[in-house]
Amino acid sequence: MPITGHDCTIPSLLIDTQAPIDVLHDVAGYRIRAATQLLESFVVSDESRCDPVALQELSAACTILLRDGCDLLDVVGRQLQKQLLV
Repeated sequence: MPITGHDCTIPSLLIDTQAPIDVLHDVAGYRIRAATQLLESFVVSDESRCDPVALQELSAACTILLRDGCDLLDVVGRQLQKQLLV
């Protein structure tokens, strides 16, 4: 499944929808924790030294990580739904 955060006619970043649920869940958690750590660094940084361009770039990185994590959790949810129907 293509990652949704990358608009491209030929997707090159994919999620293996057949991967074990625990692996998908672990990778999703890793992405979300990485974004959380970046966001927490905004809170503890000295606001007077924050470069708007740097903040925009860090925000973009958080967005990518969170979108990837959500895509992975969507796949986990679909796999769990399939298991319930079987």
